[in-house]
This record gives sequence, C-alpha cells and structure tokens, in this order.
Amino acid sequence: MRLRSLLFVPGDRPERFAKAAASGADAIILDLEDSVAAERKDFAADAVRDYLGDRVGVTRLVRINPLGGAGQARDLSVAALADAVMLPKAEGAATIAALLDALPGCPPILPIATETPAALFQLGSYTAHADRLCGLTWGAEDLPAAIGAATSREEDGSYTAPYQLARSLTLFGAHAAGVAAIETVFPAIRDMEDLAAYAARGALDGFTGMMALHPAQVEPINAAFTPSAQAVAWARAVVDAFATSPGAGVLTVDGKMVDAPHRKAAERILARTDQDAR
Repeated sequence: MRLRSLLFVPGDRPERFAKAAASGADAIILDLEDSVAAERKDFAADAVRDYLGDRVGVTRLVRINPLGGAGQARDLSVAALADAVMLPKAEGAATIAALLDALPGCPPILPIATETPAALFQLGSYTAHADRLCGLTWGAEDLPAAIGAATSREEDGSYTAPYQLARSLTLFGAHAAGVAAIETVFPAIRDMEDLAAYAARGALDGFTGMMALHPAQVEPINAAFTPSAQAVAWARAVVDAFATSPGAGVLTVDGKMVDAPHRKAAERILARTDQDAR
C-alpha cells in the first residue's frame, strides 16, 4: 500500500469524493470524525458506505470516531468496507486489540497515535500488532487541547518542545513496528512554499508520507516523498558496489565511504522507488 500522500475529505460532502480521488493522492481519508458535525454523522456514514460500494483507483481509508462512542457499530460497519481504517485517539496496542475484537476481519489500521497524554507512553507498543497496521501517524491539535496548552506551535510555525517530542516518538514508533511513518497535516493550505519545506523536512527526518487537507497540497507532498533521481542513482551505485564486493564491510562510492547503514538506506530508497513504479 503506497502512502506518500493521504488526503482528508469530510464524509458528509459526497460531492467532493470524486475530486479527492482524482487529486493524485495515493489515498483519501473519508472522515466520519472531526470534520463532521454530530447531527450529520449518520448522513456521512451512509454517504461513505455508498461510495465504498463503487470501485475506484485510489486507496480509501475511513476515519472512524473514537472507540466506545454511541456510533461505534455504525462506524465499524462502514470501516469494514474500506481499504484501511484510521483510528483516532489510539493509545497503543490495547486500542488496536479493542478494534480487532470489535471488527473481526478489520482492514489494515492507521492509528493516530498522539492525541491523548496516555498515548505518548504507548508508542513502542504498536510492534505487538505490526502485522495489522499500514502505518502510524500523529496530530498536533488534540494533544494540546487535552492538556490545556495554549498552542503546539511557536510564532514561526515550528512545534514547541512537547510536540517535537510527540512527532519524534511517532516517527521512531512507526519504524520500530516496520510500518509507514506518516507526517501530520500542514494547516496553512494556501502556503505552498512553506508546505513544500515542511514536507521536505519530514522526508529528511525519516517520514515516508504525509496527510493533506486540500487537493492543492497533494503534488508538493508527493514530490517530497518520492526519491529524487539523484538519490536513486546514489542508491543503485551503493547496492551495486556491495553486490560486486559481497564480503566487504566498507566501500567507496563517488569518493565517499559507505558501510552497512548506507547500504540499508540505499535499499530502502530502491524499495520505495519500485513501489512508486507499480
């Protein structure tokens, strides 16, 4: 499942579904949670259920409401039809187990893993259900609200220290579980320059994809999380060098020393390139 870009679309706006699917995003997230008012939850569920009955060429996730709510049965009946389920307010392996119990045959799961204080202490536990996950992501909005913080960001838009920590723990938790590490949204939907810089920073740090709020954000996100021609050429040179000298621990490629960590990084780049080509 390729997940460079994941575009949110409100579940109660079915007129937007086709446009979202045609945006170039690798996946769309049909939202039954935050973007849908309480009185429109049933309408949204029906609209998403109808849409999932048609075949389209994009991966479709359904973001359900947190487990335990009054609409759980309704949401899970819709999620069962999706390619994957986005799980809000996730608090580690126990929440994944609860979803799996509630929805036998559950599609792959993408937890939002930092929306409560307790969630931060469980980011290493997702390895227990790694085979049921398609990734791990985080958010910078619910957590400050949960602890009474004024904001998660500095005046220049960068994260304050607590939310830098949440981001980093998600990144390492995802890689510990061997699943996609998905960067959170960039809320300034008209600021393409800063979005591109933010997405590039995420890719540099080790995230493998990012969520989007508007179709215009998809192209810059895809560009940031697609290995460049230069990176692919370097990766092929490194892999080829080790294939030619399989017993070597350290080699020189383009005048620079490379060893086992470089080889692993090169193999990751080529694996992503092969996935993008499919």
